[in-house]
Amino acid sequence: MDTDDLDAPRKAQPKRDLSRLSVGDLQEYISELKAEIARAEEFIAKKGAARKGAENFFKS
Repeated sequence: MDTDDLDAPRKAQPKRDLSRLSVGDLQEYISELKAEIARAEEFIAKKGAARKGAENFFKS
């Protein structure tokens, strides 16, 4: 069983009120979100590589 299946379900974070942000603030917010997405994608890649390594170890 994968340990990722055991994580507690996460609640959605409240959405930010974008109507109060300037264009510059919105662009900065988008940059922050893109950086967070990239960080999450790196973790996905690392976990996928670790899982594949474990699967290959137990196949041989």
